[in-house]
Amino acid sequence: MTGHDAFLWYNVGDWGRYGLAVPNFSDDTRSQNDTIRYLTDVVGRNLQAILWHPDGRLRTPPSINTLTRIHKLCTRARAILAGRAVSSATLNMETQHALPAPEEFLVYPTPYFKLRNQWLKQYAGLILLAQTEAMQHQENARPLEISESFAGLIGQYIHRVYRLMATELFRVPLEEASQRDFTLTGAQLAGYDPSAWFTSTEMIDTVPRLEDWPTEDDLAVLTNGIPISHLPVLGRWPSGPSSAPSGGGAVQSTESFAKPPSA
Repeated sequence: MTGHDAFLWYNVGDWGRYGLAVPNFSDDTRSQNDTIRYLTDVVGRNLQAILWHPDGRLRTPPSINTLTRIHKLCTRARAILAGRAVSSATLNMETQHALPAPEEFLVYPTPYFKLRNQWLKQYAGLILLAQTEAMQHQENARPLEISESFAGLIGQYIHRVYRLMATELFRVPLEEASQRDFTLTGAQLAGYDPSAWFTSTEMIDTVPRLEDWPTEDDLAVLTNGIPISHLPVLGRWPSGPSSAPSGGGAVQSTESFAKPPSA
């Protein structure tokens, strides 16, 4: 059996029908690097919250509420990477006697595979790729520092999300939005008006099913984060797990695996 790096389908119990995804951590279930754990936690929690918003169920352009949250997520991730990256010529901080113990990553199952909003699905895919790259990166074995190379690798996905949002939804010129330090202004956010450039077809949608959408209390088991060692064997959407574990710390459990959706 060969492995894969596709996003993993969180098909656990009744959650399987929501098409939830988690980053593919492969066999890298723990990290000794506090910055990488912090980054994946901040990004994972915020992405999950954004995609459970009603905008994810609609195919119309996202509301300014959701876009403001994406704006804040991207600027937070950029700030973490820029503020903590160390150049190759700078001496890394090193310990002499103490060595931080490796800790498990937390994952935040995110409604991705069945997301109806194509803008949000594209942004979510890029951010899940960033998390996958971060979890599998060799610098998880480096206790105290992240390199500029790591920041550039992860930051490229964040930058692409921000550029796509700026050019397609806020009509910012590509040359301006492509600058690495570009940030939407308050005036640009306040000027959001998708009806001015999207077609009438794109501005209308059918009402999605409402009766089975989870409440805040229902989501608590997901929003608190799940240690990787507490996951069952996860596989690709929509076929499910193979006979091989998805990660070294995963616990095999076939009872919690539901049948793939019919549609």
